Amino acid sequence: MEPKVEDVIRGGRKLIAKSYPIEFEVQGHAAMFTRPDTGSAPISYPAPTFSAAKGMFESVARIKSAYIKPVKIEICSPIIYHRYFNNYRGPLRKSGTPNFPLAATILVDVCYKIYGVVEEITKAPYGNNHLHALQEMFIRRIKQGRSHYTPCLGWREFIPSYFGPLRDSTTVDKSINLIIPSMLYSMFDKPGNGKIQPSFKQDVQIVEGVLNYD
Repeated sequence: MEPKVEDVIRGGRKLIAKSYPIEFEVQGHAAMFTRPDTGSAPISYPAPTFSAAKGMFESVARIKSAYIKPVKIEICSPIIYHRYFNNYRGPLRKSGTPNFPLAATILVDVCYKIYGVVEEITKAPYGNNHLHALQEMFIRRIKQGRSHYTPCLGWREFIPSYFGPLRDSTTVDKSINLIIPSMLYSMFDKPGNGKIQPSFKQDVQIVEGVLNYD
């Protein structure tokens, strides 16, 4: 994928800037992108959060000085909710309490096309084009089916049935039009080495199956 050349107006002058887009497709039998306001019986958002998409990018390729910023997602399957139970063994259970069934409302039979762009965190350590390097690294690794860790669709047990380059056989479901009153955007205050500081976006729109994170 070639860098995109864009005109940028800065200080009254037109500058030429390059952007480094990245994209992939993910499909799975189940997904859970938890709404924090749903408490002990969690319910999924209808689409991945910014943080969830960023985590999927980073499962394939990452470097310290740059990151892949999710910008858009296309929902390529109907939004279907399903009741799900698992045995919770996490730190939030009361001391001395055995495992207990956790009821959740998850998504089933999901498929997304996720788009991002490489952005800088810090200056490149050796003055190289680290944005292009990260883009090329991601494209090469996802074609080879390589990752640093197994990507997941929200919860760790929900692994994809397909995770790779975009397929011509899948298209956006244009019948999906929703407004999410409040949606978790990011869990951290910075794209790299950040502290936990959840941030939210209000009145997030899904228009004809497309969600723009910004």
